[in-house]
Amino acid sequence: MKRYTFCFLAVLSSMLSMAQKNVIDEVVWVVGDDAILRSDIEKRRLEFGSQIKGNAYCVIPEQLALQKLFLNQAAIDSVSVTDAEVNQYVEQDLSEKILMAGSKEKLEEYMKLPMPQIREELFDQYKDDLTARRMREKLTEEVKVTPAEVRRYFKDIPEDSLPLIPTQVEVQLLVLEPRIPQAEIDRIKSLLRDYAERVNSGSTSFSTLARLYSEDPGSARQGGEMPYMGKGELDPGFANVAFSLTDTKKVSKIAQSEFGYHIIQLIDKRGDKMKCRHILKRPEVAQADIDSALVILDSITNDIKSEKISFEDAVRYASDDKDTRNNRGILSNNKETGETTTRFEMSELSAFSPELARVVEALAIGEMSKPFTMINSKGKTVCAIARLKNRTLTHRANITEDFQVMKGVVEAKKGEEVILKWIKEKQRSTYIRINPDWRDCEFQYEGWIR
Repeated sequence: MKRYTFCFLAVLSSMLSMAQKNVIDEVVWVVGDDAILRSDIEKRRLEFGSQIKGNAYCVIPEQLALQKLFLNQAAIDSVSVTDAEVNQYVEQDLSEKILMAGSKEKLEEYMKLPMPQIREELFDQYKDDLTARRMREKLTEEVKVTPAEVRRYFKDIPEDSLPLIPTQVEVQLLVLEPRIPQAEIDRIKSLLRDYAERVNSGSTSFSTLARLYSEDPGSARQGGEMPYMGKGELDPGFANVAFSLTDTKKVSKIAQSEFGYHIIQLIDKRGDKMKCRHILKRPEVAQADIDSALVILDSITNDIKSEKISFEDAVRYASDDKDTRNNRGILSNNKETGETTTRFEMSELSAFSPELARVVEALAIGEMSKPFTMINSKGKTVCAIARLKNRTLTHRANITEDFQVMKGVVEAKKGEEVILKWIKEKQRSTYIRINPDWRDCEFQYEGWIR
């Protein structure tokens, strides 16, 4: 999805102001029951001008028209996104805008809008974009390709036209979690009990406390609120407590999960799914305990180097990371597409853990790192040693090593064919009117003008 970028704020604000003063708004396209206004197009042109390839006054209205087709179908098929999903994008974008502007006040000055209205406009934009994307994914969810189709597709393609595969690495990890003293656990539990008492007594709302104190950044912005989820989608320790709740006014007992310690409040239940809000607190890790874990890892490293034990056996006996412990320490890359692989591009590894990526970057194949600290996928500070199992340098895709990548290319092409067919059908069955002054365009999809 394209991000709503925020560059040259002062110029943007000035241009928006001029556009509002000098442009008389008009309906330029009608798609079904929805109108596309000149002001809608001007706003996107000012936001995305440098990113648009071609005539903005042709590209933008076509993009908006396509979005309206997807949104209309989403309404028919009951395809939707949750407010929590939308708010994650909104808050991230808003944070970037405030950072670049310098403050909330300066952002309001540049945009000539109060903060609630800025947030509301961003919410509407992201909700439409996410819903349209979800609908597009639904239309192509049945697209599958066979190995024979992949081989046929790439059989006659010139080598310099094959996909370029970035450098990828396979990494093994041995992880130790620093010891957390009971006194620190008691401190965290005392805080959570205090929050629960304040909610149960009615002195403070759960949402307010979540925004102030929860250490789960994704849900804290929404007052601790999470989307509807099934029991199997949640950490077992969290799920067992959450699904035992029946009273929306009460706060749960303290739940322990791989992420830390929580208190939970039920919002609603629908079938086998529930919606709740929570507050997460993580015990603080003392430097002395980190140092102790590093010393243990240093000793394990020496035993591996002296061949007293293999890396794989050391992982099986000593690692605290259950995700890699039963897989010889090999780290798995769970992609958004649903594919799971052991290969990471360096940008993907950096997104997983910047500290790990820096360590791996300097390793030779088969080499083991010195002990180091990192933040794991659960947000915890852990100590680790890494071993570079393999590194595949940048190369043109080949069917032997990069079948999944090449399969993805063929699936994407097949998916585009499905989308193209769907768009053509919708263009024929949907009322579409384009202002004569806006028809002189080479549209990406033929069929808008009949």
